[in-house]
Amino acid sequence: MLLRRRRVRIETERMTLRLPLHSDYRAWAALREESRDFLTPWEPMWSADHLSRKAFTNRVYWAARAEAQGTAVPLMMIRRSDDSLVGAVTLDNIRRGPSQAGTLGYWTGGRFARQGYMLEALRAVVHFAFADLDLSRLEAACLPENAASRGVLEKAGFKYEGVAQSYLQINGRWRNHVLYACLRADRRGRTDAG
Repeated sequence: MLLRRRRVRIETERMTLRLPLHSDYRAWAALREESRDFLTPWEPMWSADHLSRKAFTNRVYWAARAEAQGTAVPLMMIRRSDDSLVGAVTLDNIRRGPSQAGTLGYWTGGRFARQGYMLEALRAVVHFAFADLDLSRLEAACLPENAASRGVLEKAGFKYEGVAQSYLQINGRWRNHVLYACLRADRRGRTDAG
């Protein structure tokens, strides 16, 4: 008998976090395009076909494969009141064995920024990672000058750990990043995230 894993679906106060679907393409491409100037300073350079249907289709297939294999949980943030796509959170690079860790990446559309959506999503994903996936450590990184990203990480229970030199290519340049981590059993002080 073949048992299928239940697909990840996380409900927050205002949103449903779920894997991307092929039917999300138009909303995703529109939100990314409309938010291009807002996102460009913080993200790797977009490929020439970044907003194409083919690239999104590949993203959907990757998300399903990665979730099924337990290596990543890529989630779209859907506002329930109007089914609007708000952004995305990906728990990636999930490591098992002695590490029991994963890395968080996230983005939100410019028009949804600073409304608490990302904090709501991060808190829910942190809880899911610790309670459902039995992870012990979550990591995240952002540019030192990205005050909004640093603030949301800190509010979600992440603690500053240091600086990684030339960590990622952002907007075409190798950039230093500040590193944050959230631990299930944090000796540095209890977090409200899990």
